[in-house]
Amino acid sequence: MKKLNLMLPWIAIAGIIVTWIFFMGRTMKVVYVDNGVLMTKYEGMKDARKEYEKKAAVWQANADTLVSEWEKELKSYEKERIRMSAKERELKEQLLSNKQQQISQYREAVQMKAREEEQKMTQTVLNEVNDYLKEYGKKRGYTFILGATGVGNIVYANEARNITEEIIKGLNEQYNKAKK
Repeated sequence: MKKLNLMLPWIAIAGIIVTWIFFMGRTMKVVYVDNGVLMTKYEGMKDARKEYEKKAAVWQANADTLVSEWEKELKSYEKERIRMSAKERELKEQLLSNKQQQISQYREAVQMKAREEEQKMTQTVLNEVNDYLKEYGKKRGYTFILGATGVGNIVYANEARNITEEIIKGLNEQYNKAKK
């Protein structure tokens, strides 16, 4: 009898928990979006990516021009070095070496700038998407909108709960209206 008296509070708590889970499970509206598909099909991301790629192409063209100019100077030096004095060769080699270092520093700076730009671009798009999802969830009365990333945060979900295409459609409509 003593054991039963000790077990009654635990049984009551378990009953409350089971009842709560049952009740909340019936009243919660939970859906999910596939983040990978969403970011691939969202026009705002596509346009941002194109803009980033244009900038990256300009940076790469500038770097290529610098390298090309350095290579021309190097070839010119190789042709003329026979006629140069030791002091002239030393000076020209130092200039070429300095220019090569500047090109390396420029490339590193461009790579860092590219990473920053890409991160900024991605964060801006993510903020737009998250703002849209918040409003969408509020309007539809969802308790949760989960994001599936393909790396295991949602192991299984019924496809009927996947609202990715609805979100993409709404996001693209909103984006295209704002673009005009």
